[in-house]
Amino acid sequence: MTRKRSLRDLPPEALDGKRALVRVDFNVPLQDGRVTDDTRIRAAAPTIQYLREKGARVVLLSHLGRPAGGPDPKLSLRQVVRDVERVLATTVEFIPDPVAGVAATKRLPRGGVALLENTRFWPGEEQNDPALAQTFAALGDFYVDDAFGSAHRAHASTEGLAHTLKPAVAGFLMERELRFLGEALERPRRPFVAVLGGAKISGKIDVIEALLPKVDEILVGGAMANTFFLALGFGVGGSLVERDKVDLAKGLLARAGKKLILPRGAVVAPSLERVAERRQVLSDKVPLDCAVFDIDETTRLDYRARLLRAKTVVWNGPMGVFEHPPFDAGTRAVALAMVEATRRGATTVVGGGDSAAAVAGLTSKLTHVSTGGGASLEFLEGKPLPGVAALEDA
Repeated sequence: MTRKRSLRDLPPEALDGKRALVRVDFNVPLQDGRVTDDTRIRAAAPTIQYLREKGARVVLLSHLGRPAGGPDPKLSLRQVVRDVERVLATTVEFIPDPVAGVAATKRLPRGGVALLENTRFWPGEEQNDPALAQTFAALGDFYVDDAFGSAHRAHASTEGLAHTLKPAVAGFLMERELRFLGEALERPRRPFVAVLGGAKISGKIDVIEALLPKVDEILVGGAMANTFFLALGFGVGGSLVERDKVDLAKGLLARAGKKLILPRGAVVAPSLERVAERRQVLSDKVPLDCAVFDIDETTRLDYRARLLRAKTVVWNGPMGVFEHPPFDAGTRAVALAMVEATRRGATTVVGGGDSAAAVAGLTSKLTHVSTGGGASLEFLEGKPLPGVAALEDA
């Protein structure tokens, strides 16, 4: 999975004047037609700039959101052009239609950049229609996949294109994602600690199963810890919990032995709104009229100590309801402990999605923050990613 041919494996003379069809992940948040977070655009910039410097004509493909049954002006990538131009410091030609746009790609100057309309506006994208993949392929002379965030989906602009247009190689961002996630799983320096949080144990079962034989410890947080507490016979009050997964949690606890580390205590309150009534309790002392919203101070210190001993850390999922301060304290404590661990020489990898949002502003102080939530999760589960598998092997 991790040993794929990269853009840097193509000789520079093979790029000059050629049309590079680059699948990027510009699925960015928008508000009133403006981009509110350009992280994903900036993440793709090194690949695009390298191609431009080598004289390639760069044609960008991306999806945006989930359009229902055809084009939706609110999900048009035309809204993103201004931000792409700002990040790349060059003009970007917008191509509204892939068939009519072939001529435009051939007219692009060397180093020029064009952006195609939302790939999901065309029927067949999500069904991985070979005919649509052929239509997209006509826009380029070779294919570069730099959209790790979409690699877990077999779509026409990802897996389909990689089979249709050759050479098909990984861009720099894709290469970096595969390297850090791959090394963490295949050759971790020990102790190897995983931190898993989030709302549901059901979404992380496969990750726990896949990681148990590889890690030294799994630190559990978030509402998924409540299901483990229930499995131990603890009351969880009005906390978010998956009662139908209790037997499964019992089985995981039995198999994991000392590897699975649960919170020692919790921050509880009658509701998210009644913040002033929050207090810290032991994990087996959650009041009936309260719910768990974060890990307590004792657990934060315990997890920090374990993270500072680690040489490899992989984190996916927040420790509490981090979007509602002050219930973000546990998640923030883990983020700061990871920064400290990185400074001490540990390799720290953060999965995308909520975890990436939780470390906003700290990205440069960690080894790697993934741009793909679902893709990084499936990678950790050991599942092959169709968009990666279809690329040429190194």
